[in-house]
Amino acid sequence: MRLLFAVLLAAASASAQSWSVQTSGLDSNLRGVSVTRTSSSSPVPIIWACGSHGVILRSVDAGKTWMRLRVPGADALDFRSVQAFGAQTAYVMSIGSGPQSRIYKTADGGKIWTLQYVGRRSAVFLDDLVCISKNTCYALSDPVDGRFLLFRTRDGLHWHPLRRDRMPPALAGEGVFAASGTSLLIQRGEIYFATGGASVARVFRSNDLGQSWAAVATPVASTNSSSGIFSLGGNGESLIIVGGDYKIPAKTINTSAYSSDDGATWRLAATPLGGFRSGIVFLNGTTALAVGPSGEDISSDAGVHWTSVGSLNLNAVAVFDSHRAWGVGPKGTIARYR
Repeated sequence: MRLLFAVLLAAASASAQSWSVQTSGLDSNLRGVSVTRTSSSSPVPIIWACGSHGVILRSVDAGKTWMRLRVPGADALDFRSVQAFGAQTAYVMSIGSGPQSRIYKTADGGKIWTLQYVGRRSAVFLDDLVCISKNTCYALSDPVDGRFLLFRTRDGLHWHPLRRDRMPPALAGEGVFAASGTSLLIQRGEIYFATGGASVARVFRSNDLGQSWAAVATPVASTNSSSGIFSLGGNGESLIIVGGDYKIPAKTINTSAYSSDDGATWRLAATPLGGFRSGIVFLNGTTALAVGPSGEDISSDAGVHWTSVGSLNLNAVAVFDSHRAWGVGPKGTIARYR
């Protein structure tokens, strides 16, 4: 009876949650989203989104209206990550080999964009951008000369690579997926990033901000170049990884795992996701939300069990508070979750 009650409660909770599309129809595959506020006490979400064809969108009224912002000379770039601080300050990162990998910053709401970083070597391929303050940010690249590459700014202006001899080596064929800009996670002074595309999907952790690294193999399936871990979410010692094979989005086997010991060990979800998922975020202590091309799922126990809560095609998701999040996807789709 207790099990039945728990199942009914989960079903009732899922039915009370819903997605609403706020805008769509734009010729862009949106893959980056950041939800922020003007001050710590402001109740109004400010949403930034970015994607292909150089598209950057911003809403200062919780998604009621949207403004398109333009970076001069960047209409052909594919922006995959955005990190915003209020309505004025934001970083955006584009992907691609060498000079296509760039980082821009605005401090005036998108009127002026400053190019802060551009890849000088063809092997550089930025995948993720994460900021822990207005001035301290990290950007992760696929391996260069056999080792992963991590850039950092401490002044919000200049980017420098961390020492290469201290960065972890990659396996043959191993890389980072840039599907949502969330394969990199920084919390509590620790850096994590997740990989795939090789014979194993791994999570790397540094507890000294990149001076040393430990790698842990996970049970998420990674058997070819299109499979592995696509997103990493954390809330204290609780971590969740999601992914699968983006070429087989309906496949549910070994697409998610969770850790309750800060990433030291990983277990497959007891109830799987509804398919390939490219974004994961914690809403609160144990509640997590995952998105992907075939739908969305929610977990109330930090990734152990999952329940479907939508069927939208979304790439990435960002949280505002314990009951509101925004997801982005193809054709300029931006949706709110409550």
